[in-house]
This record gives sequence, structure tokens and C-alpha cells, in this order.
Amino acid sequence: MARLGHHNEFISFADLNEVIYILKKTSEFDLTGYSKSSLKRRIERFLIIEKMDVVDLKNAILNVEGFENYFIQELVVNVTEMFRDPEFFRQLKNKTFPYLETYPQLRFWSAGCATGEEAYSLAVLLKENNLLNRSFIYGTDVSLKALDTARKGVYQLTKMKSYTDNFNRSGLTSDFSSHYTAMYDAAIINHEYRNKILFSTHNLVSDHVFNEFQLILCRNVMIYFDKPLQERVLNLFYQSLSLFGFLCLGTKESLYGHPIKDKFKIIDSNLNIYQKIK
Repeated sequence: MARLGHHNEFISFADLNEVIYILKKTSEFDLTGYSKSSLKRRIERFLIIEKMDVVDLKNAILNVEGFENYFIQELVVNVTEMFRDPEFFRQLKNKTFPYLETYPQLRFWSAGCATGEEAYSLAVLLKENNLLNRSFIYGTDVSLKALDTARKGVYQLTKMKSYTDNFNRSGLTSDFSSHYTAMYDAAIINHEYRNKILFSTHNLVSDHVFNEFQLILCRNVMIYFDKPLQERVLNLFYQSLSLFGFLCLGTKESLYGHPIKDKFKIIDSNLNIYQKIK
């Protein structure tokens, strides 16, 4: 493959739109509603790592067996960590659990779960508050590679130090190391948590309601979508929530400016926790 030259712009928006069109035609994977600037950055990063230019990329998508899927998987994976934004988990417990604990059975959806750390964080939080035994969590993503990691529940042991710091700052008092087993350079999440989560593919762009939930987490996913796709996804979440269920978005995401906001009550405006009220 050709090495990129020194350009200020590795891929033009015209080329970007052509790549999106090719992918939609050849794989039916639709990136049309993704933020163009975000996609542009991700593709440019991919080209640098792979030492390709945009012509190489188009040719590989069309002609190299397996490349198309590899490219998509690399493009859609999101970075995550356990107990990311510790204050969110502290307030999630304080502001939603008193209501959720009145349910005999609870269903949660971690949408855009990436490699699963957030879903496992939720499971630990539920266990610490005696709610795990009546709960089930669905973790979904479009990345098969990320979901494979999530199902295994095996993470680099070196990450556990920062995860432990997050855990402690979220207000939980148990020993974080009691929630996983250290083996060589890996940390294996306890079976009781893996047994309570079903990880499966679901595409927020094109798929539909598949269950009714008391709480949906979709944090730092919609920032990569344009406004029309955000509207579609928010409507999907609304339809997927039970009445008085909770929707949790990322710190840079909110219902502000979206028509659907009137169907929700703000529970925490800083952390973007909402409750469906109609």
C-alpha cells in the first residue's frame, strides 16, 4: 500500500461521501447519519496507521476479501473504561435506584457498549446495591470485534489501577479487586456479572425496538451522529423505555434542542439523566 504524503487533509469531504456510498452499496452498512467531521478524523487516522491513501482505501473495500468488514470494525469502535465519569455512577445510584428498587424485575440496556466496561460497571453497581439478582443487562454494539471482547470479560490488568480509582471515586466502598480475578497480565470479570449480561449486535442507525427497559445507558455515542440520526435514536430510546424509565446520555450530549425533550423530566442536568414521563 502507498504511504501517505504530507497533506493537511488526507481525505476530502467528496472522497468521504464516496467511501460512505461504497460501503452502503457493498455492505449495507450505512454511515450516512454519522458526523462527517468525526468520520473524517477516524478515516484519516486509519489511513495513517495502515499507510494507505484514499485511492488504496476505495480499491481495498471493493476488491480485497475481508477488508471491508475489517475497515468497518476499526471505524465504529469507541473508547470506554470502567466507571468512566465516577460522579455519574454516584448520582445514578442516588437518583434512580430508589425508584428502580420498587420493581420486581429490572431490564437495562447499555447501547453502544463497545468492549463492555460500562455494562460491567452497571452490573457491579447493581450488585453493591442488592439489585443484581433481579436485573438483566443487554449490551449492544455494531462492532463484532468489540462485542467479542465484551463477552469474554477479559481486560488488561494494567488498566485496573485507573478503573480502581474510578470505582473508589464513584462512592462504592468494597474492594474493586473482589469483582475480578487477576491471572498473569489479565483481569477476568467475575462470572456472576458475565452471567447477567447478554452482549449482541444492534445497529442504532437501522435496527428497531427489541425490548422494554427501565433504564437505558447511551453515553458518548450520539456525539458521533448528525442531528437527524440523533432524533431517530432518541425516538428509539423513548419507545424502548417503560413509563418513568430513565435515559442516561454522555456529558456532551443532552435532550436540549430535541422535540422529544418534553416527554422527559430532567433528573440531573449536569450528568444528563432523564426520566420518561409521558
